[in-house]
Amino acid sequence: MSISAINADAFVTEALEALKVWGIRDSAGFPTSTNASGEIAMPFWSSEARAKRVVETVNAYKNFEPVPIELTTFAEKWLPGMQKDGLLCGLNWSGERVTGYDLAPSDVLAKFMAYRP
Repeated sequence: MSISAINADAFVTEALEALKVWGIRDSAGFPTSTNASGEIAMPFWSSEARAKRVVETVNAYKNFEPVPIELTTFAEKWLPGMQKDGLLCGLNWSGERVTGYDLAPSDVLAKFMAYRP
């Protein structure tokens, strides 16, 4: 299993455990990024520590701050809004190049619904 797959699985389990996800925001709002396929994704992390690590180590995100989002708000408002806007959901992006899995919001919601500890 790749690091990206491990991080995507951790996103689901950790977010369900904490009942929140983390985005990052600066004065202009929440960032998006175009992936190698030309699709636009918005990144989220399953812990404050993961989000902080990206802010502290990736120059492009140095002016951003981690922001908690309650899981119910994320599932009921963010994911449907992202689906409507044609955005993918970046799951626990990490590393120097801030990479990871980008899934359709409906697929992220399905992962939450299908999770069985």
